Amino acid sequence: MLNKVVTSIDEAVADIGDGASIAVGGFGLVGIPARLIDALRKQGAGELTIISNNLGTDGFGLGLLLQDGKIARSIGSYLGTNKEYARQYLEGELTVEFTPQGTLAERMRAGGAGVPAFYTKAGVGTPLASGEIPVRYNPDGTIAEYSKPKEIREFNGEQYVLEEALTPDFAFVHARKADRYGNLVFNKTARNFNPDVAACGKTTIVQAEEVVDTIDPAEVDLPGIYVDRVVEVGPQETGIEFRTVSK
Repeated sequence: MLNKVVTSIDEAVADIGDGASIAVGGFGLVGIPARLIDALRKQGAGELTIISNNLGTDGFGLGLLLQDGKIARSIGSYLGTNKEYARQYLEGELTVEFTPQGTLAERMRAGGAGVPAFYTKAGVGTPLASGEIPVRYNPDGTIAEYSKPKEIREFNGEQYVLEEALTPDFAFVHARKADRYGNLVFNKTARNFNPDVAACGKTTIVQAEEVVDTIDPAEVDLPGIYVDRVVEVGPQETGIEFRTVSK
């Protein structure tokens, strides 16, 4: 379909069902698809697997889905200051798969490129490789499940750990500008994980601050071949993750 623009944000997320896996762009609170997250919250799908660097903050972004108890599993790198994220993990309400930040990006990029798995030095000789990281706790604080050991191979005298690609059912992306073909332009560092997220999703949904008819090819940061739906949301302010006040 040439014209990938949908008329409303509710329409963009309407077919996401319970148990879906969703990759979500953003780093901290920069470049997050906040309007799509709000629409999904309104839509009501639950038991979700969320693939994202972090899960927002308390009361903002993906933190709202956590607050509503809609996330069953998280694949990411960073708990941050999200107290609800930590509470649900430690009290056995949430399954968490930790992965190094660069490895997370590469797992998504590989998924978009059709590469099923790859070897990396990141994690060699750590509990990540040996399978000693708790992924789920019991309500009494004991460990219910550990991560699984990963395959290790040697190349040219160096050890590498095998990591599998990520190909979630959906991907949520924020862009500064999009055209009706799905070509995207990002705003500086708000680009972050968004291109890799867009590439790996089986159905990629983009919230764009501005939608135009066409974008000059020289301006395109991500080609529309990776995008399935675009919805215009207007300007989006970036939330503040840490506020430092000096006297």
